[in-house]
Amino acid sequence: MKVADATILITGANRGLGLAFAREALARGARKVYAAARDPSTVTLPGVIPVKLDVTNPEDVAAAAKNFPDVTLLINNAGIAATGSVLAPDSIASAQRHFDTNVFGPIRLTQAFAPILGANGGGGILNVLSIASWINGPLLGVYAMSKSAAWAMTNGTRIELSAQKTQVLGLHVGFIDTDLTHGFDVPKVSPEAVVRTALDALEAGASEVLADDVTRHVHAGLSANPAVYLHALER
Repeated sequence: MKVADATILITGANRGLGLAFAREALARGARKVYAAARDPSTVTLPGVIPVKLDVTNPEDVAAAAKNFPDVTLLINNAGIAATGSVLAPDSIASAQRHFDTNVFGPIRLTQAFAPILGANGGGGILNVLSIASWINGPLLGVYAMSKSAAWAMTNGTRIELSAQKTQVLGLHVGFIDTDLTHGFDVPKVSPEAVVRTALDALEAGASEVLADDVTRHVHAGLSANPAVYLHALER
């Protein structure tokens, strides 16, 4: 699908990657951009429409679907990432927080907006995933679990919505230079570069996009022997 003339809802659009998506959407001629955040007062980008939306709150999601029936592209960007291993004492509580935002949040939005997208001709959904969808380790063990689940959810959604001609794009990427990765001394890619790559792929009709070199390297190793996911994600 094309971004020009699209009506786009972006979750977590007040900063970082979500803000970059909003800027690029406007630059590509989007008809309307709904910039969603838990606190809409933090959305300050000129040209967008601030929306109060906590993806963990079913009432907020229902209100968004009711108020914005013109959406043709949903970008599920909102997410959390905390350090911690699968076997840490607090891992279950951490997993519940991660899954509520990173997995159940996109499911809530997709359930609410899929009928709207279908009624508007099909449209598209872009889910922000991660290199951690495929590879794990003690540093981001719980976060990676949630992104693996989000990847599976994305693939299932793509199949379920194919009949209504909704394009579902999974965006995989490594460390992005945003507040979310502050303090991580690792190579990072700019949010602007990720967004350009993702929206180019969307407009080309792709189902999956690998937004940086390290992600492409890991993806190529999924079928290696031994497979890349048998090693720890160290950075």
